[in-house]
Amino acid sequence: MPERSTYKTTTARRAPRDEGFVQDEQVILEGVDISGQWNKMYEPREIVDYDLTHLEELTAIPGAESMGWCYQCAQCIPACPVDTAGGDYGPRKIFRRLQTGMDLFDHQDMWLCTSCQNCVRVCPKEVDMVEIMPAARAQAVLDGRNVPGELLEMFQNVAEYGNPMGESARRRTRWTRKAGVDIRLLPKNPGPVDVLWFVGDYYAFHNRGVDAAQAMARVFSRLGVDFGILGVDERTDGDSQRLAGEPGLFEEVAEHNLEQFGKYEFGKIVVSGPHAYNAIKNEYPRVSHGKTGGDTYPVEHYTQFLAQQVDALAPLLSGSFARKVTFHDPCYLGRHNGEYDAPRRLLEAVPGIEFVEMYRCKAQGYCCGGGGGGMWLDGFAAEHQMERLSENRVKEAVEVGAEVLAVCCPYEVSRFEDAVKSTDNDGKLEVLDIIEILDACMEPIGEGVA
Repeated sequence: MPERSTYKTTTARRAPRDEGFVQDEQVILEGVDISGQWNKMYEPREIVDYDLTHLEELTAIPGAESMGWCYQCAQCIPACPVDTAGGDYGPRKIFRRLQTGMDLFDHQDMWLCTSCQNCVRVCPKEVDMVEIMPAARAQAVLDGRNVPGELLEMFQNVAEYGNPMGESARRRTRWTRKAGVDIRLLPKNPGPVDVLWFVGDYYAFHNRGVDAAQAMARVFSRLGVDFGILGVDERTDGDSQRLAGEPGLFEEVAEHNLEQFGKYEFGKIVVSGPHAYNAIKNEYPRVSHGKTGGDTYPVEHYTQFLAQQVDALAPLLSGSFARKVTFHDPCYLGRHNGEYDAPRRLLEAVPGIEFVEMYRCKAQGYCCGGGGGGMWLDGFAAEHQMERLSENRVKEAVEVGAEVLAVCCPYEVSRFEDAVKSTDNDGKLEVLDIIEILDACMEPIGEGVA
């Protein structure tokens, strides 16, 4: 039987307990002096005396209660796109900072959330950042506490001009002049239509959005869709303003748009963007405005509308699009509203296309960074992240070998085109709205008068 080890300690002197550890000054094991820091034993360091003032201030706000439910499992952290982009972010981190004295209303964390809902997807305690952050931001805006100037300018533009870019409403229909097809302006020609097309701000005003809007008009015309638009009477859908902390402004534009809807007879509303889809489908019914308050209008994103007509659409796609294409799922079409198939059905109908998924797709798809007011916070986010979320996504598209990054959200063309340039991938990856791809594969229909 082997001899038992001999372990001898000299404990005449120890480090003071107020230093947070106990350490034997001398330890001899089997005749060998092994004294040193490896026998240091730390005192328990659990924090038991929290100052929960700021956490309780947050959870007292209606809509933000669930922040107090976090039990710090940290499943949200790898799911958070802001953390992935080097933002040191996520619900669990925010909760921990609140526990240890952070005042969210004076902290950068208030404005970095893009409301992508990926953390909500994985949270076992149903901590809902999509409810928490808009509620907290609304309080911050109301109190005038640390609101980024970029957001304040956007809010002012919406209040004054009805759109976040500060464009005159008279320019909303300028894009129609070169669409090449007749486009019915309902305020000038108010009769029944099958489809009320809610065009949106970026399709109406942004130079690349205009390309997509004109493509949409041509595709609708080739399909024989009976459609009309609100033109100068349309205002922003308001969803981004609500998420960024201006529920009053959201209600104002929602009431206006609901009033316009009530003037016309139509079968359904078709929208260009996921945020308009989310707003009209889920938020507008909550807005009280006289006779139109609470009305629910049948609404579809354009990919849903066209996917239902793919059998009629396919024969019109006579041109080949022989390129390798990947697709970015918009958060507010996918995770928020459960639509993943319609965009893919349209892409799969394109002749010659080679479709490839990115690693993060569908329910696990990444965020472009434009949601939750992020479209107007790029300058702010750049100070607190290592890269833009759109840059992270573009790198992934390039990595899977895509030549084209297809999108179906008006925000994303401009965001991803900027990211292509800033990541030195100009010439390697082209960003196109799905409607542009469909239009490119159709034969020209000749010039018309809009």
